[in-house]
Amino acid sequence: MTHSHEPQVKPIKYGVVPAGGLGTRFLPITRTVPKELLPIVDTAVIELVVSELAASGVERVVIVVGPGKESIESYFRPNPKIERRLQIEFRKDELELLHRPEKLAQVRTVVQKEQKGNGHAVLMARPLVGAEPFAMIWGDDIVLAKEPAVAQLMRARERLGGGSVVGCVRVDTKDTSRYGMVAGTKVDADAMRVIAIVEKPKPDQAPSDLAAVHGYLLEPEIFDVLASAKPGVGGEIWLTDAVSALARQGGTVWAVELEGQRYDAGDKVGYVNAFLDAALGRADTAEAARQHLKSLGWTPPDH
Repeated sequence: MTHSHEPQVKPIKYGVVPAGGLGTRFLPITRTVPKELLPIVDTAVIELVVSELAASGVERVVIVVGPGKESIESYFRPNPKIERRLQIEFRKDELELLHRPEKLAQVRTVVQKEQKGNGHAVLMARPLVGAEPFAMIWGDDIVLAKEPAVAQLMRARERLGGGSVVGCVRVDTKDTSRYGMVAGTKVDADAMRVIAIVEKPKPDQAPSDLAAVHGYLLEPEIFDVLASAKPGVGGEIWLTDAVSALARQGGTVWAVELEGQRYDAGDKVGYVNAFLDAALGRADTAEAARQHLKSLGWTPPDH
């Protein structure tokens, strides 16, 4: 017996990665190197982001960059010069590493000429995404988990019958003023129906302990909301405001708690933590990193 009359949740094949920020928290390196290209050992932060999208089934990724950050696109393009050298020297392993970023997904970049906010950055992807649902991850946010974070959100979206989904983590009350905090009603053990996202509330005004982080799954209707959005704080258009507006207008928005270890690699401490954990978690660097930490008098836990 078929159930073809039942509505199908449209699968997500597009990803959008806002990467237009100036990276002032990482000066002076960001004078010439975009913060999204800073390495976690030998892999750019943005490659980890695109890898997560690809591992979740996303085939086309739009990276929104600022002027002068065109090197991000180069990272995902062939490099004939290095390729020739490696081929001449029969360095098969290095050739695989060279090609890895190119093979993840179809990557295109769009230049956001003016800094008008992260919501405006997402809107810049509209001509390439069209009327398709898409996954959006911030260009400097990493989640390491058994199941990729975006895949976790996709699984929840499927289970809940579609709609937009906000990735969340639980935070201490004292930290609510650093995040967009979710207001909503619990629908089951793992999800909440979002009424609004309150940007950086004081601890006594936070509607919950669920903070919007890492990324979203967004229905294409978000583009209309962003296109008509009025500038918010700092005269910029913010994605959290648009998602909030979508929920208030009756759009279906869910909040789902993410499993895994999250790193805000746009913050120095978060970046250092991600780097250290990566060095301790890789076969080619773990032993040397452990020995070095021991020589300093620290005993890292077994990974």
